[in-house]
Amino acid sequence: MGRLKYRVPPSPQSRRRCRYKLRQPSSPCAYKRSTPSRIYEIRLPTDKSEQNADKETIAATANGSIPAPTRPSPAVGSPNGKPPSPYVERSNPMGQGNAQTVSSKDPKAVAQAATDMRNVVRRKLTGYVGFANLPNQWHRKSVRKGFNFNVMVVGESGLGKSTLINTLFNTSLYPPKERKGPSLDIIPKTVAIESISADIEENGVRLRLTVVDTPGFGDFVNNDDSWRPIVENIEQRFDAYLEAENKVNRMNIVDNRVHACVYFIQPTGHSLKPLDIEVMRRLHTKVNLIPVIAKADTLTDEEVALFKQRILADIHHHSIQIFEGPRYELDDEETIAENHEIMSKVPFAVVGANTEISNSDGRKVRGRRYPWGIIEVDNEEHCDFVKLRQMLIRTHMEELKEHTNNVLYENYRSDKLTQMGVAQDPSVFKEVNPAVKQEEERTLHEQKLAKMEAEMKTVFQQKVTEKESKLKQSEDELYARHREMKEQLERQRRELEEKKARLESGRPLEDKTKRKGFSLR
Repeated sequence: MGRLKYRVPPSPQSRRRCRYKLRQPSSPCAYKRSTPSRIYEIRLPTDKSEQNADKETIAATANGSIPAPTRPSPAVGSPNGKPPSPYVERSNPMGQGNAQTVSSKDPKAVAQAATDMRNVVRRKLTGYVGFANLPNQWHRKSVRKGFNFNVMVVGESGLGKSTLINTLFNTSLYPPKERKGPSLDIIPKTVAIESISADIEENGVRLRLTVVDTPGFGDFVNNDDSWRPIVENIEQRFDAYLEAENKVNRMNIVDNRVHACVYFIQPTGHSLKPLDIEVMRRLHTKVNLIPVIAKADTLTDEEVALFKQRILADIHHHSIQIFEGPRYELDDEETIAENHEIMSKVPFAVVGANTEISNSDGRKVRGRRYPWGIIEVDNEEHCDFVKLRQMLIRTHMEELKEHTNNVLYENYRSDKLTQMGVAQDPSVFKEVNPAVKQEEERTLHEQKLAKMEAEMKTVFQQKVTEKESKLKQSEDELYARHREMKEQLERQRRELEEKKARLESGRPLEDKTKRKGFSLR
């Protein structure tokens, strides 16, 4: 029969069997000031006789008919030199001789133990223990340590990435960009990776924010492999964290992994471009992907709804995984409805603005003024910025970090270690055996040789392919020269035959034409 032990102050109204464990007072005065502690052993009564015995014991204790237990001298017949408590004898009707020991070899005992475990009922504590203060302890530790969040923004130039980041965190993280004149020198040659960090504080909570920008993405005529610098940067951050984990001192590990990637989609109103599909396919297994429709104020409500449907259809067709808020068993209906409402807005149609303007009511709002009206950034009827901020910062920031650490990073770590030849040892407690260790080293050496052989074969095959292509090109050039020389010889042959025909017919080889004009002769 299962039992639960916990320590609470003594209470005569307790309706559970108990045994007293008194502390030896250092002095008579100290005994009056101290309160004896009790160790409760809770078990569920199986029949009415035990329940009646419980009531009689509790009533006798409350009336004083049962004297308060004292700590006598150690008894000779008791184990470990301690006298048995009278309440233990009363609370165990089975007695010492009827105690059962559950063994895996006894199927009846196992079945009885399973039945007893099913009969266990969860009970509330009758007194304050203190472990309910654990969330407060964690809160104090987190506030003292601070938080960090790394977000990456990917999209073509001019879609408002910097403006949206400033709007999300309500700070001037990115200064206004200076417009330069048209010049071919300022066009980037490759996709660059730039990161900016800032410490921001709100109500005593410090956040270390790092924004990773990708200037130059999608700005070329040929955008092949434009996703490669982005993926390499994410993998480099994973490698740095893996290297820090493998060090001896792991106290101060800095988490530079990308926790979320906000992908900006151009508001074309049609569907995803091939570049968007390819980049999202490359990124969704390495980072939490959050697609957004940039500059949604250029589309009508009907166009936004239709555009969202087409984007989701493309994402589903190409099996692209975007971030979804986790569902917990203890979530209430309000939380479930809130998460469902947030996910129904994906991809988020957002508008960014850092300036405050006055609306028709005279209130100061963040938005943009147009000849036909005002778009408020924080108005859910105008855009999905509020839902994006709610998911990214207010409700799912920790889930983004946990999913990055527990799923994305662990998958990358497993693949990386597998490629390095590191295998998981199936035995937990393994004795040191030189023969086994030598066998493992031999296996690793063979794997290393096989890997080197495969790489050499690959390099050799590449060189053979390159040589064959060069020989093929030389052969084509020789064939072209042969055809050209053959055509030239054919022309010479025809000219000679024509001259021969003229000589045989008595005609001159060259026709002498009479010159026009005056002659001095």
